[in-house]
Amino acid sequence: MELTDKKVLLGLSGGIAAYKGPELLRLFQKEGAQIRVMLTSGAQAFVSPLVLEALSKEKVLVQDDFLRPLGGLIPHTHWGAWAEAIVVAPASASFIAGLAQGDASSILAATIMASRAKVILCPAMNELMWSHPATQENIKRLRSFGYTILAPETGALACGDIGPGRLPSLRKIVEFTKRLLGPHDLKDHRVLVTAGPTREPIDRVRFISNRSSGRMGCALAQVAWWRGAEVYLIHGPLSVPPPVGPTCLHVETAQEMLEAVREYLSKVDIIIMAAAVADFVAAKPLDKKLKKRPHFCLELVQAPDILQQIKLWAKDQVVVGFAAEEGPQLISEAQRKLKEKGLDLIVANDISRSDIGFDAEENEVLIISRQGTTKSVPKGPKNKIAWAIWDEILQWQRDYVSK
Repeated sequence: MELTDKKVLLGLSGGIAAYKGPELLRLFQKEGAQIRVMLTSGAQAFVSPLVLEALSKEKVLVQDDFLRPLGGLIPHTHWGAWAEAIVVAPASASFIAGLAQGDASSILAATIMASRAKVILCPAMNELMWSHPATQENIKRLRSFGYTILAPETGALACGDIGPGRLPSLRKIVEFTKRLLGPHDLKDHRVLVTAGPTREPIDRVRFISNRSSGRMGCALAQVAWWRGAEVYLIHGPLSVPPPVGPTCLHVETAQEMLEAVREYLSKVDIIIMAAAVADFVAAKPLDKKLKKRPHFCLELVQAPDILQQIKLWAKDQVVVGFAAEEGPQLISEAQRKLKEKGLDLIVANDISRSDIGFDAEENEVLIISRQGTTKSVPKGPKNKIAWAIWDEILQWQRDYVSK
């Protein structure tokens, strides 16, 4: 897990969204983080320190603890030195204003000011308070300090208004924390990943597709973003939620995916084609529903070969393909595709096994380079496989590109 043993200080300031604090704490725990919680005096009106202590198995600090030494240690400086990341969710307008002006009267603000930890602020407030020039000026100032600001989401607010002001989704908060504490070894890269199947219409309601869930491509995009890259994910219909962070573009057909790849190609330096693009499309798709009949002959023609086109369009980009093959032909077919498509690397997985690959939560792959090197990645969750693939891409760049 990306947050295993990472030290995260969760701060809650005064606001109705503070009631989500216990749930956010549990999400961080599920990701393996060591978690401590600190409440402003305003937050205590919305959530009990006792609940948070029971969940975190740690003492929860409140405003009254500001001047009470912890075993001879000053609370805000001790916890500030402990934390690797400080996440304030919610960050009220009042808290944001005080922090922007360097007001250390709050134990939470003082801890942030006495820490070298990465800081994420998650504003939640009335829409007019959020859009007020004073708040926006304070946000601008806090960004200049190097703090990450997750803009509030738009929707129904506790006051009855509708607009921007809702606490960012808890998943988004956790994912941004992962990125903030990630290795950042892809921070200078711009990455394009394709994922999922395509759907090729037969008529208005029927289509040709395959069993790809999109998990592997989404994992590759998510891990690249955690590791600091700017990521574009072009995906067909997914069986899993799209990743948080990457710029995601939904397409349906192979032709739409081809056009999207061509549009984004010049923006990136690494391309990973993990999508299961249809090999064939209907020659003449109908613009109305085909009525039931005893027999029907469907003429198929070859779908656009996106990898073949990338070979013609790519300049200095690293191009990585995928080969979904069966059993004994896995290596030979992957090598053939690697050569024919002019790829730098190819990731091969065995689709004859039901426990890995298509529509499975785990995978096991072989990574082959155009220089002939091979790397076997044992079976594991697709996020773990994605980490290994990115490790291999970076190693390949160091060995064959940077020299």
